[in-house]
Amino acid sequence: MINLDARTVVFDIDGTLCFDGRTIDQRILTAIDACERAGHRLVFASARPVRDVLPVLDGAFPAATLIGGNGSLVSVGGRVRARAAFEAGAFGALMEAVGHYGASYLADGPWDYAYTGPEDHPIRGRVDQGRLARRVDLDELPEVVKFLVVGASDLAALADAGRRLGLTVNHHLDEAIIDFAPGSTTKWEALTSMGITDYAAFGNDINDFDLLRNAERAVRVGSHPGLDTVAGTTVPADPAAVAAEISLLAEAARAAAGTTGR
Repeated sequence: MINLDARTVVFDIDGTLCFDGRTIDQRILTAIDACERAGHRLVFASARPVRDVLPVLDGAFPAATLIGGNGSLVSVGGRVRARAAFEAGAFGALMEAVGHYGASYLADGPWDYAYTGPEDHPIRGRVDQGRLARRVDLDELPEVVKFLVVGASDLAALADAGRRLGLTVNHHLDEAIIDFAPGSTTKWEALTSMGITDYAAFGNDINDFDLLRNAERAVRVGSHPGLDTVAGTTVPADPAAVAAEISLLAEAARAAAGTTGR
């Protein structure tokens, strides 16, 4: 039995709960439901915009708080708001670098998006699965909250250019993509802006580093080496293993409350 004071659980989505880009295994959903019924507040924190988190959850956990765009978007009580967007000067400089390196991209506004990459790129299948938004030209977005490069002549140099501009840069070498966020925006920074500082967290990738580093209980799903120093517990990227680890939190909450469940 684990001991846990925090009553909030934060879940990354892709590679943590969702392994096919579209659905969450029923065993994981059941375990998360048990956590909620045991008294845990649920937060889903994804690199996806909120628009693309909703189809994966498929109506489950309507009371949950959603963090999208690695912290640039939040949804509380079903109301989505942008809490961070690219400053015009920095974004203009980024677009100059994008042009220099011939980059293609996915740019997200608070709801709609612009996309210039190939239609057969794997990321394309994760965008607007619920047909909830519009694909528009970049200049039609009221603001840009997330910018994902899906191809360029020199990805490493483009990532470095973003860092020099003071942007948050996650270069996913295994997927050959670069994820840019405004300023110091991260999932953890979004959590703290809502007053959430005590929590357990599940994550799998480098954009979960700060989220796990500051968690009371930090669970790494899979074996990303960039999380070696912050993962308190590691479980395989397997639905049964993830569900079992989540279930431990529900059991701990019930034990702390002196009950045997509902």
